[in-house]
Amino acid sequence: MSGKRMWLGVLLAAFLSSAAHAELAVGARAPGFSAPATLGGKHFTFALASALKKGPVVLYFYPAAFTKGCTIEAHQFAAAIPQYRRLGASVIGVSHDDLATLDKFSTTECKKAFPVAADPDQHVIKAYDAVMTKHPEYSNRTSYVIAPDGTVLYAYSDLDPFKHVDNTLAAIKEWKLKHAH
Repeated sequence: MSGKRMWLGVLLAAFLSSAAHAELAVGARAPGFSAPATLGGKHFTFALASALKKGPVVLYFYPAAFTKGCTIEAHQFAAAIPQYRRLGASVIGVSHDDLATLDKFSTTECKKAFPVAADPDQHVIKAYDAVMTKHPEYSNRTSYVIAPDGTVLYAYSDLDPFKHVDNTLAAIKEWKLKHAH
């Protein structure tokens, strides 16, 4: 078996082992939460209710800071922040990592473009049904778009980091079209 095919097999096995989970349904009420967060090393308390007052929120869960897929995903979200802002949306990443780890991740991998929140006890991860089935110490790679009224507009889970940004941007654009005055 070639190295590339073996790598694809490992990736597929990892995906299939974590695919049996449930995310919140579209139309469901998004659980409110507050969590310690960091943006470029500056600490604050992220409150979903406050963020929703400004527009839709992309809430994305990722397994662990500085892992290959999570770094790729953070780079993609950072690059797309100007597009989210033009749409009136904000982004927050959440993982089980501690705040000290996230200070570094927010600065280097998130490029100081958006905040990440620490959820070491997994209260938020569990509330959003984002626990990785085969490795419950981690969250699954799950992205939500939450409307300003607190309802889930879009939910997507896939360990592959490459579609989360495109999919959440498309969901926000679709919502904006339906809610244009």
